[in-house]
Formats: sequence, C-alpha cells, structure tokens
Amino acid sequence: MIERISAEFESPELAELAIKKARETVGSIYSSGLMYNRRSDEAVKLRGGCIYTIIPTAVTTHNYITAVMESPASEDVIPEPSRRRNTRIYVICDKEKAEGVRRAFNSMGGLSVT
Repeated sequence: MIERISAEFESPELAELAIKKARETVGSIYSSGLMYNRRSDEAVKLRGGCIYTIIPTAVTTHNYITAVMESPASEDVIPEPSRRRNTRIYVICDKEKAEGVRRAFNSMGGLSVT
C-alpha cells in the first residue's frame, strides 16, 4: 500500500530541504512535489534593487539629451498576499514509511502535516 503525506512550509527552500531529508532518512519515496506562488519570486528580486526612469529633457533639440532618475525598488508594488512564499509539498511513499516522513517534515518545521 502507498500513502500520500503533505505539509506546508514557510518557503520553497525549506520545503525542498524537507523532501531531501525525507528521501535520505526514510527512502522508498515514489514521488514528491511542491506548489507555491511563483509571483512571490518577483517580490524577492525587488528587495534591495533600484528602479531607473529615463526622462526626456528636450525633444526638439538636435542632441536628444535625457535625464535618469533613480529610486529604490520596493516589494510593496506587489500586493501582500502575492508576496507570501508558503509552500505546500507532498510525498507518495510506502504506508510503512509514512510515519518516518511525517517525523522528517515535523523536524524541518512543517505545518499541517497530514
């Protein structure tokens, strides 16, 4: 018999580590996967960045000169629910190994392990 175990983690990185730990310690895992909001990656990229805006200064002159404005990038342009990186993972394994997978997920900080 096989069983499906799922859990929730705070980030995709933690979820991947939990799957890796379950594979190393328990074995007999047939399939695994993770699901998370991919838009949250855009918010992570905005942290500590800059936004550059090019402003035309004189359109009618022969030499088209521009000015560049620089402003700090903020992840606030993406609404808060879209910035969440909560990740749901699942593992399909032998029924005898299911408790070991649950323990591995709990030890890595998994929430709602079922």
